[in-house]
Amino acid sequence: MEQDSPWKEILEELLEDFLLTFFPEVYREIDFSKSYEFLDAELQQIAPISETGKRIVDKLVKVYLHDGAEKWLLIHIEIQGYAQEEFPERMYVYNYRLFDKFRKDVVSLALLTDDNPDFRPREYRRSRWGCNVIFEFPVIKIIDYRERWAELENGTNPFALVIAAFLKTLETEGNVQERYSWKKKFLLELYRRGLTHKKVASIFKFIDWMMTLPRELMNTMYEEFNAIEEINRMPYITTAERYGMEKGHSQGLAQGLAQGLASIIEIKFGKAGQQLGERAYRIENVEALQMLMTKLKRVKSVTKAKKIFDAIETPAAN
Repeated sequence: MEQDSPWKEILEELLEDFLLTFFPEVYREIDFSKSYEFLDAELQQIAPISETGKRIVDKLVKVYLHDGAEKWLLIHIEIQGYAQEEFPERMYVYNYRLFDKFRKDVVSLALLTDDNPDFRPREYRRSRWGCNVIFEFPVIKIIDYRERWAELENGTNPFALVIAAFLKTLETEGNVQERYSWKKKFLLELYRRGLTHKKVASIFKFIDWMMTLPRELMNTMYEEFNAIEEINRMPYITTAERYGMEKGHSQGLAQGLAQGLASIIEIKFGKAGQQLGERAYRIENVEALQMLMTKLKRVKSVTKAKKIFDAIETPAAN
């Protein structure tokens, strides 16, 4: 799976949250009440695809400061797995090429997503006979946030979920059950945050794309979150787009619906609905589960939800 696309999209959709999280000084000086513009064409002129490669993400964006000045930000993301010696030189080359071609003040920012704790390039230097070139740039290393996990869990910035999901993607490599649990946790938290539909869809897509699972588990999760989306009127998730309505046998569908019901109950009623969630797993009749799904859309109290379960559960068992 290529990992550049989700980073490109999340940068475009959550630019403000990205800068506030990683580069707060930059964020404070930008006037976001004015429009900003991604300059992909301009970047492509100085960094063709054949040069940048598939595992590098570069985004060039034009912003305006509070004093009215125009600045160009070159945001460079080095994708997981790379610890290249020539990285500082590339940062320098892109910066001076942009300045040379467009005569614009360019600020280069680097985000390193590799898991090598010793790879921390911050400058490019060249010197000969008293002629010195020194180019320094700010760098953020995502794995450093492993030591700031509480900050990620308790933070209100939606980009905290992006960071947490990426870290758990690294940590759960080869452990699909643990990854499934973390992915479900992140996505449920995403729905609770009260974000705009556009942000929910963007972050959902990023998490879904990064935290890949086997087809069977993906289908189960699709059933679960498709049900949640119906309740919350959210856009369809990318799992549905890629895998469609692969529901499998009736038993697999019932399991997915039960998980979806349990998650909906948890979202709507919290701990008060925990017992109802457990009851959902004991229902094996698909039609009964689908009927519960429909009726729970209009229910606002645990008491009424229990009555619906009582009315449906006994016939469903027969």
